Amino acid sequence: MININLLSVSNLPKLNKLRKLELSDNRISGGLEVLAERTPNLTHLNLSSNKIKDINTLEPLKKLPNLHSLDLFNCEVTMLINYRESVFTLLPQLIYLDGFDADDQEAPDSDPEADGDGLEDEYENGEEDDDDEEDDLDEEVIDDEDEEDDDLEGEEEEDGVDDEEDEEEDGEEDEEDEADDGELKRGEKRKRNLEDEGEEDPEDEEDDEDD
Repeated sequence: MININLLSVSNLPKLNKLRKLELSDNRISGGLEVLAERTPNLTHLNLSSNKIKDINTLEPLKKLPNLHSLDLFNCEVTMLINYRESVFTLLPQLIYLDGFDADDQEAPDSDPEADGDGLEDEYENGEEDDDDEEDDLDEEVIDDEDEEDDDLEGEEEEDGVDDEEDEEEDGEEDEEDEADDGELKRGEKRKRNLEDEGEEDPEDEEDDEDD
């Protein structure tokens, strides 16, 4: 709830599982006891750029035993003398104040669970699973296409065999036709020879008559 002109958190609903609350850039000046009542498991609280002026305003936060990180950057309270020491004394459960611990060591990356990174990881894992399923589907489609190609190739090969058989049959028919034509020609030749032998020379007939 960043920069929405909040004056207080009095209308905050009961959020037992909430761990990180962003309230920066608002106009909150007090009433933090509501947080202890309605967000008992809060670990990270950002109140930077609000109207918090006194250390005592933070006292209700003592009732948040899991509060490990508090950000009050750009609030007037940060201008007080011994501000950091006073806050760490008031809130002994606190580890990081404005991004640094009591020894001025910078805080590591924020808690993944508090930031919701765990949910993002689950979402990303879900996306990866979907991608894997899509890849599997793509592979199945490719396999089906390969099978179809193999079937088509097989059909083409069968067609090729059939064409070769048809050509062989046509060749045999041509040979039979040629053989039949040859026999016909030989028969006609024999017929002509026989006819030639059957005809007699006219001069020989006249000689026979004279005799």
